[in-house]
Amino acid sequence: MVFKNTDDLGSELLSQPNLDKYLKSNQTSFFDWDISELLSRLYEKKNISKASLARCANISEVYLHQVFSGRRIPSRDRLLCICIGLQASSEETQTLLKQAGYAQLYLRHKRDAIIYYGLIHHLSLPEINDQLIFHEEKALI
Repeated sequence: MVFKNTDDLGSELLSQPNLDKYLKSNQTSFFDWDISELLSRLYEKKNISKASLARCANISEVYLHQVFSGRRIPSRDRLLCICIGLQASSEETQTLLKQAGYAQLYLRHKRDAIIYYGLIHHLSLPEINDQLIFHEEKALI
């Protein structure tokens, strides 16, 4: 199997008049993970209990377990809170957002820039929220 990057897939899609052929020939190139799988992979790399993660992410343990079991799909903001609680790197967070189908943090948006700053400087969720509020942006939770 040949790995195709996003540009290759885009070029092929532009030149392929038949959508079904394109989808069939590239079926191994599409992400088919759900958020619970993606989070579980990231969680396994971290040394934190789910109870502690729930506290750090400012969400209930019940909700967190529902997310990890696939029964609930977190919003982009809640997913960011979980990433912050996991002390995920900016790269891990951006990858998770992208793979989950959410917009990555975009540094030309003031709110996203503040959140990104918090990630790269290892700020806690309350510290990031304080910065968001201080700069007149909506807090994560």
